[in-house]
Amino acid sequence: MALIVQKYGGTSVGTPERILNVARRVIATKDAGNQVVVVVSAMSGATDSLIKLAKEISPNPSERELDVLLSTGEQTTIALTAMAMNSLGCKAVSMTGAQAGIVTDGFHTKAKIANIEPRQIHSHLDDGNVVIVAGFQGETSEGHITTLGRGGSDLTAIAIASAIEADLCQIFTDVDGVYTCDPRIVPTARKIDEICYDEMLEMASSGSKVMQSRSVEFAKKYGVLFEVRSSFNQNPGTLVQEETKDMEHVVVRGLSVEKNQAKVTITNVPDRPGTAARIFTTLATTGVIIDMIVQNVSTAGTTDISFTLNKDELPKVEASLASVIIEIGAAALIATQGVAKLSVVGIGMRSHSGVAAKLFEALSNAGINIQMISTSEIKTAVILDESKITEAANVVHAAFGLDKS
Repeated sequence: MALIVQKYGGTSVGTPERILNVARRVIATKDAGNQVVVVVSAMSGATDSLIKLAKEISPNPSERELDVLLSTGEQTTIALTAMAMNSLGCKAVSMTGAQAGIVTDGFHTKAKIANIEPRQIHSHLDDGNVVIVAGFQGETSEGHITTLGRGGSDLTAIAIASAIEADLCQIFTDVDGVYTCDPRIVPTARKIDEICYDEMLEMASSGSKVMQSRSVEFAKKYGVLFEVRSSFNQNPGTLVQEETKDMEHVVVRGLSVEKNQAKVTITNVPDRPGTAARIFTTLATTGVIIDMIVQNVSTAGTTDISFTLNKDELPKVEASLASVIIEIGAAALIATQGVAKLSVVGIGMRSHSGVAAKLFEALSNAGINIQMISTSEIKTAVILDESKITEAANVVHAAFGLDKS
């Protein structure tokens, strides 16, 4: 008997008919002789509707109360899924994040999991139930409801799989697996059979919407084997695991595209110890997540510092740094929207040269200008004009031979 965790996203449970389909799929897994824990997201569109409702009441709702509200989306789904399974003759019990023993820190709307006590989960499994857990949520040690941020149900599933020592974690979504690029952007993208944690983490953190990056990081840390596959067919998916020697033969595994980015440049920053620390310490206190950071070579005692972030965070950045710019003696803060990030990812880049050159050449041949460049051991990323990002992704995808044969 295997212990399996299955996670179903919002589109997979978006209608009563789809919830019944999920119930049948879970029952088939249980009937094959397995114990099953199911993690579900809110029904497609439910979270956005709740956010809209909150903002109709208050333009800036309390984050504590927002978490209380948003957690009801998943609670609706777990109850409906349990009802569906029971109606089909399979014992099932629903559990909120708190009931499942998920303890988080107190950072509302973007909480981190501190601990999971799965005693109740095991108890229900031992009684012959399928356990259906609300994703995306938990509870602080003081009893406050929290949510884990966008894509948090992925993190719930991976964390529970680790806590109960599951044999496999399956992430069911509306696509067949992880692709070499988003097929909606690059129609010739193909499915990847296997990918290592580091590649998946780089792709997720660079804009791939298949998995939340925090969940991949958690899986890597605790060695959770998981598979990304479709809930609408029986096709095999993409297996995410520790890297193997054969994986390094593939130089570039895939591309990621991240839109809705903004670039901030602080000009004429005095080139002395502590100025960069002052800027980014201030940003850290606001909870803003910074991506790429580039500092120009110092000339005449000053330098320019540029960084990228999600454009929705720009108001926080401008408000928090207004006084800092004056304090450190910089000239100005220039914010630019309408940019996007294109990332080339592959663990084979560790042992093969020429990836950056091929990337730059492909963009040059297409007449696409590069605004910023960032590299890591297995990734090269560039910031481009957002209006050019689809063309850029297609030409680079073809240049690296990633198109369907």
